[in-house]
Amino acid sequence: MLNNKMITLIQSSFIEHKLTTLRNKKTSNSLFRQTMNEVSYLIAAEVLKHMRYKRIPVNTPITRTSGKQLSQKVILVPILRAGLGLLEGFIKLLPDAEKGHIGLYRDEQTYQPVEYLCKLPKVNNKTILVLDPMLATGNSSSAAIDLIKERGVKVKNIKLVSLLAAPEGIKNIRKNHKDLHIFTCSLDKRLNKKKYIVPGLGDAGDRYMGT
Repeated sequence: MLNNKMITLIQSSFIEHKLTTLRNKKTSNSLFRQTMNEVSYLIAAEVLKHMRYKRIPVNTPITRTSGKQLSQKVILVPILRAGLGLLEGFIKLLPDAEKGHIGLYRDEQTYQPVEYLCKLPKVNNKTILVLDPMLATGNSSSAAIDLIKERGVKVKNIKLVSLLAAPEGIKNIRKNHKDLHIFTCSLDKRLNKKKYIVPGLGDAGDRYMGT
């Protein structure tokens, strides 16, 4: 697992096995959705290693000891629609986490994001996990992060969680949000002329929703 100040690359043979299923164009919509949900658990478990924890006392049935507890409240913010594919694993592991939604669609002429929804709970003193499976151009992720920062959240309290990332997307995020921590399972080769990730897996939102 590659880890530096900017990006954590979540890798294992099993994750690659799941990515192979997601990349395969013959994978049915139902299997794609199931596999995406399964991968979201693996991603969530890794992201949660990088959260802040505090030590607390706890009484077991046998004796008194100590353990760790998350020391920060979390808000899960999927970028619609594709971001919903990463939500399940986080919800299962963080059942008390608050949720927000940011809706952006890509203008197919300019490839720029167009906002149609931004609904967030109170963000003070909380960690925001932005869920966007495909970090392609990075424009949608960057726009979503801008919307969150406009509400007073510092970039150190925001983490971007993706499934696949292209170099162009990483470069865009680094340019606009220098100290943002990015998590992804694969650094793919490039974008094609239509701004899809290569080799990628196609349109994650369409395949997840079955449209």
